[in-house]
Amino acid sequence: MATRISFGTDGWRGVLARDFTFDNVALVARAVAGYLEDHRLAGRGVVVGYDNRFLSEHLADTVAGVFARRGIPVYLTAGATPTPVTAFAIKEHRAGGAVMLTASHNPPEYNGFKFIPEYAGPALPHITREIEDKIHRLQEAGERDEPGGLPAGSVRRIDPRAAYIQHIKGLVDFEAIRKARLKVIVDPMYGAGIGYLEDILAGEGVEVETIHNRRDPLFGGSLPEPTGKSLGELRSLVLERGAHLGLALDGDADRFGIIDRDGTYIAPNLFLPLLYYHLLKTRGERGPVVRTVATTHLLDRLARAHEQEAYETPVGFKYIGQYLREENCLLGGEESGGLSIRGHIPEKDGILAGLLAAEMVAAHGRSLGDLAAEVWSTYGRLFSERLDVHTSAENKKRILGLLEDFHPREIGGLKVERRIAVDGTKLVLENGSWVLVRASGTEPLFRVYVEAGTEDELRRLQQEVRAMLGLQEGC
Repeated sequence: MATRISFGTDGWRGVLARDFTFDNVALVARAVAGYLEDHRLAGRGVVVGYDNRFLSEHLADTVAGVFARRGIPVYLTAGATPTPVTAFAIKEHRAGGAVMLTASHNPPEYNGFKFIPEYAGPALPHITREIEDKIHRLQEAGERDEPGGLPAGSVRRIDPRAAYIQHIKGLVDFEAIRKARLKVIVDPMYGAGIGYLEDILAGEGVEVETIHNRRDPLFGGSLPEPTGKSLGELRSLVLERGAHLGLALDGDADRFGIIDRDGTYIAPNLFLPLLYYHLLKTRGERGPVVRTVATTHLLDRLARAHEQEAYETPVGFKYIGQYLREENCLLGGEESGGLSIRGHIPEKDGILAGLLAAEMVAAHGRSLGDLAAEVWSTYGRLFSERLDVHTSAENKKRILGLLEDFHPREIGGLKVERRIAVDGTKLVLENGSWVLVRASGTEPLFRVYVEAGTEDELRRLQQEVRAMLGLQEGC
């Protein structure tokens, strides 16, 4: 039975040897080649990048071979390369798009195939639907790619690192970083981001110590996901060394993790408003902000205070990228750890995020926690949390039915002001607090997001919305 290949929030991912096979990767590459040909982009060539996962470099060779045999020029990265650097190479080489072989922060048994169009940001749904249709037609036809040697001169090995770093230097205030004499601990989590943050910062006079900076397809027995739960060693080293910051990257370096000098994990829902505040107040820049439906409304408060627009999108950086391109947004970000700024590619970039964190600490001469206290004193504080609640397939179906018309008058004693169905069901309450319930597209799981003005209110809203829907763990 043929594997049903579909593109999720950020590409197609699958378990190696079960569904993510060389044959299936070649199949998807053929569909992408067809897309490029249909849109007259094939002549511009395609960048092919890959991460540090098991077999990634060999899978990249397979993809390169498919394109080359179709007469499409290939720019194949010379080694493991972060997703944002692969995306930037599209601009550098004026290519028609890129393929990135990565499963990002997923477990080590996974790998993935991400197509990045010519605008150097995540593919929008109409593009991935077109590619999926081509995949399914190829499967129905039963055709297979015939492997063979690469045509002479068809594949060019590239190293986009230098051009990417030169571009980044135009986006970050390195003069402030040089003056601050920072001490930073870097954790690339065995991923494709090895050698970026640490080398860039060290070149600007920062005292840098790096951990987990070798290839390990098993990621040290953990997930390459830079969250508060997974950065214990980084936290310990920041405290032990008296460092100003700990900076982490996920497996393909498009997401960030930050540890403050006191060991506090700075969640994206806090870092994004701090960065927007820094761009507005310290740099004196102006521009709207864009966030996903699951991301903090503190960004909205900052935007209103500075007479800027705040846009809300479905979950997925592809939508953020679209607003960055079309609305000239100053900042775009999501609670899961992705961001980009005006002047950069419309792709999330953990390397840029880490460098901007260093700039903020250097420019303000204070910790991120101190900067947060300044922001809260002016704009108020919000507490945010996401709960992942596992349930049964039968109960998932029942709850999805309830959510179709879920519009209570109040939750936790607070009147419901608005119901938003951009992605999941979101209820905004009279005091600005909100709840969002989204179902996983692949498993019996619901994600419950809550943001409130106090921790007590957050817990109360979590409990009440779960009780109203009968959403209990394992039921």
